[in-house]
Amino acid sequence: MVDLEQQDDFLSVIEANKGLIYKVTNTFCKDLEDKKDLFQEISMKIWKSFESYSKEFKHSTWVYRIALNTAISFYRKEKSRKSRNAPLSEGVFNLADFQDNLQIERGAYLLSGFISELKELDRALILLYLEEKSHREIAEIIGISESNVSTKISRIKSILKQKFSQTQI
Repeated sequence: MVDLEQQDDFLSVIEANKGLIYKVTNTFCKDLEDKKDLFQEISMKIWKSFESYSKEFKHSTWVYRIALNTAISFYRKEKSRKSRNAPLSEGVFNLADFQDNLQIERGAYLLSGFISELKELDRALILLYLEEKSHREIAEIIGISESNVSTKISRIKSILKQKFSQTQI
């Protein structure tokens, strides 16, 4: 039988971290039903490992780690089951006119598309970077060294810059 206090603690952790879980699901899934399935899968994994939570980590770090690992596994399963989504339609992205809200939205759309084309680990890294997590926090969440985080983020930034420079202006 489940302890009511444990159940309340679990629900509190989910509630406090649902924003980051949604960010992970939105990064790894395009389809609303897939997002819902992934959210549920992440929640189940958190519940199953709730008793083994180590207080040496912040809840958010622990949840991020579970969410990203679950999302990567989910994405791989979905990718093998479904054909890949159609490529993004070509859009105009003009950095000189970035003041315009439409351009900002288009830039965000393109960035999101470029991120979705990255490898799973790179996608997780850049998501955490954009969340303004420190390299140390990212290393803890992903399970790699801080220097490896720095190197990978630098390479991802280069890839994204290259993609933006290749976008038709």
